[in-house]
Amino acid sequence: MDLSFWELKNWFTDVDYAIVGSGIVGLHTALRLRERFPDAKILVLEKGTLPQGASTKNAGFACFGSISEIIDDLRTHSEEEVLELIQKRWQGLHLLRRRLGDTAIDFRPHGGYELFLKDDQSGYEECVSRIPFLNQILQPLFKTDVFAKEVDRFGFGGVHEYLVFNPFEAQIDTGKMMQALLKEAVAQNILILNRQTVTSFHEAHDGVQVALEDLTFKTKKMLFTTNGFAEKLTGGAVKPARAQVLITGPIANLDIKGTFHLDRGYYYFRNFEDRILFGGGRNLDFEGETTTAFGQTDLIQNQLEKLLREVILPGRDFEIAHRWSGIMGMGATKKPIVEQMSEHVYCGVRLGGMGVAIGSVVGTELADLV
Repeated sequence: MDLSFWELKNWFTDVDYAIVGSGIVGLHTALRLRERFPDAKILVLEKGTLPQGASTKNAGFACFGSISEIIDDLRTHSEEEVLELIQKRWQGLHLLRRRLGDTAIDFRPHGGYELFLKDDQSGYEECVSRIPFLNQILQPLFKTDVFAKEVDRFGFGGVHEYLVFNPFEAQIDTGKMMQALLKEAVAQNILILNRQTVTSFHEAHDGVQVALEDLTFKTKKMLFTTNGFAEKLTGGAVKPARAQVLITGPIANLDIKGTFHLDRGYYYFRNFEDRILFGGGRNLDFEGETTTAFGQTDLIQNQLEKLLREVILPGRDFEIAHRWSGIMGMGATKKPIVEQMSEHVYCGVRLGGMGVAIGSVVGTELADLV
């Protein structure tokens, strides 16, 4: 790269903190570092035109886990671990709202619902029967009941009469949230460079030499917030997980409002104005969806459309307006990895599909490790 003296001086000289990834975690890390170190030079590097993983590609759910997802987590995690995760997600949502404001992120507290297909009798009965238990263990955090049965008033097809309602769930505008985060970062004199891929790094006693595709520079500390792309960095502790999403065109007289879950969180939909945004289905092909390649597959897209026709919008006309995908970071456990990897290198990854909720907390914890 043919850089000028000014470019070298202002962007790549005397860098205190280089953050790899400009998504939710990366920008919250930068903002927390700025609070702690007002005079530091903070540089955020992003390989995409926009954040590459899921930060600008998610469904905009301000949630902390549906009832079936929490029950499923209790099979593989201790009760204490599950409660800690829920607490962090809830704290993260509050931090996000405090930092950016509800108007800036278009926060809409319509509540959340879980619906159960009629052929999932055992799953339905288990979730309904465990409502009192989950309300009891969540009482110290929420000070009231979280889950309750409600009659399906939305006219869904092929589902049980009762849904499980959660008044604490909400929806946001993902694009507005990221724009607000970027504006805040720029206002705090945080440098952000897009289309910059880190090809390698070499640690020395006094910092890290960072190689991009066409230049190298030195930073005192390096922090990775690449989540779904952190498999190599973490020795396989993080696996990529693609999420496929679609959104319909406007639907006349749409009466569905809120966030909705189906099948342990593997399917999720919401209204956006008078449209339905619907994603999920990676449980149909875990192996195929363990990829960092963006795109859609007929297997999953056909199932999403089938559920739209038969369950979500039975008897209604609709058109698919747009399809896309995002890359999440998953692992054997849902606990995020927030750790110092060596003297000058740190990482905050493996958000388990809960980046909107937990990203702000992970970024804060990562910055506080420095």
